[in-house]
Amino acid sequence: MEITGAQLIRAAALLGAGFCMGLGAIGPGIGEGFCAGKACEAIGRNPTNAGLLTRTMLVGQAVSESTGIYSLVIALLLIFVVKI
Repeated sequence: MEITGAQLIRAAALLGAGFCMGLGAIGPGIGEGFCAGKACEAIGRNPTNAGLLTRTMLVGQAVSESTGIYSLVIALLLIFVVKI
């Protein structure tokens, strides 16, 4: 049984998709956790501004999550588009 070039490229694409999602999910996870923690601290210090702080936190988390979505798109392209 011999491994062809197409099989090797497919294996590399699948491996790349796994690394892409693995590394691409670390940043948003850390960023969103940090953002939520700091927002909770701020709400604890100043509960009257809870609405403004929550809204700002959610906007920040949406921006942070966009990098995770980009890595998902690249991983899906590697899985379903790379075919030789």
